[in-house]
Amino acid sequence: MNEIQEIGLSTADYYFDLPKELIAQDPMEKRDECRLLVMDKESGKVEHHVFNEIINYLEPGDCLVLNNTKVIPARLLGVKEETGAAVEILLLKRKEADVWETLVKPGKKLRPGARVSFGDGILKAEIMDIVDEGNRLVKFYYDGIWEEVLDKLGEMPLPPYITHKLQDKNMYQTVYAKYEGSAAAPTAGLHFTDDLLEKIKEKGVDMAFVTLHVGLGTFRPVKVTNVKEHHMHTEWYQVTAEAAEKINKAKAEGHRVICVGTTSCRTIESAASEDGKLSACSGDTSIFIYPGYKFKLMDGLITNFHLPESTLVMLVSAFAGREHVLNAYEEAIREKYRFFSFGDACFFK
Repeated sequence: MNEIQEIGLSTADYYFDLPKELIAQDPMEKRDECRLLVMDKESGKVEHHVFNEIINYLEPGDCLVLNNTKVIPARLLGVKEETGAAVEILLLKRKEADVWETLVKPGKKLRPGARVSFGDGILKAEIMDIVDEGNRLVKFYYDGIWEEVLDKLGEMPLPPYITHKLQDKNMYQTVYAKYEGSAAAPTAGLHFTDDLLEKIKEKGVDMAFVTLHVGLGTFRPVKVTNVKEHHMHTEWYQVTAEAAEKINKAKAEGHRVICVGTTSCRTIESAASEDGKLSACSGDTSIFIYPGYKFKLMDGLITNFHLPESTLVMLVSAFAGREHVLNAYEEAIREKYRFFSFGDACFFK
C-alpha cells in the first residue's frame, strides 16, 4: 500500500457522485430558511434542521467568527478594440490603483498590448503582462470613481455551475459584508439574516469579524493525484485587534470558537501562533488544510456542501473526519439537500 492510499491523501478519496439536479441554481427567498444538517464530529451522528435553528446549538460565551468581505461585481464583458470580438475579464486581485490580476477569455486573443472596451468606452483596459497560470495583469482607464464604474458595468462572478442569472446582486452578499475585494462570496454566511444575528447576540454569543478576500483559487479543482502536491493561491486577510481579543477570550474561558465558512477558518488558522493565540495582523495566506492538520483555534464549523474532490471538502474532512463527512454528504444526497453556493448548510460540532 503506498503512502497516499494508506493515509487518505489521494484526491480520489474525496470523490462523491452528485446528481446535477441537487446543485442549487437560485438563492433561498428567506436566507435563514434553508436546511441545516448538523453532525457530531466525534460520533458522526447526523440530525436534520432548518438553518434558523442554529441558535439552539450555540451557547453563551461561544464566539462566532464571520468573514465580512464584500464581493465586487468582478465579471466584465467587453469587446477587443482591434477586432470587436467579445471578451470577458474577471477581476481577481488588485495589485495597485488601477492594475488588477485577472482571468481572461479567450486567453489566446488577449496578449500584452491588446486593448479592450466596456460599456461603449465608459471603461477601457490594456493587457500589460502574462503572469502565473496564464492570468493577465490589466490596467484600466476611466473617468470618475472606480467603484461606481464597476457597479454599473460589472456582473457578480457566479461559479460556473450556476447557470441562472442572479436577479438581485445583494443575494450573493452576506448581510454583514463590509470590505470590498472578493471574487466570490463566503457562502456559509449567506444564510444569516440581521434578525437571526441579533437573536444570537442576545443569547450571549460573541461575534468576531475577520476579513479574507476570497479568490477563485479556493474553487480551483485539485488536478494532482496526491493532495500534498496541490498548490493553493494566495488570498489577503486581516484580523483586527478587536477580533483577536474576542477569540482569545473565548478560548481562555473554555468556550468554543465557531467559524462561519471555510474562509473564516483559514483566516484564523493562518493568523494563529503555534500555541493558538491571535494578534492583530494582515497579510497573504495560501494555507491548505487537509487531514492530518492540527487545528489551533476552531472548535466548530458552519459551512455549505462543497464540490467533490475540492480543497474545501478536504478542509472539512480534516476537522470532522473524512468518513464521517462523506457519510453525511451521502445522507444529504439521499435527503435531497441543495448543494454548493446557493445551497443548504452544515454545522460540524
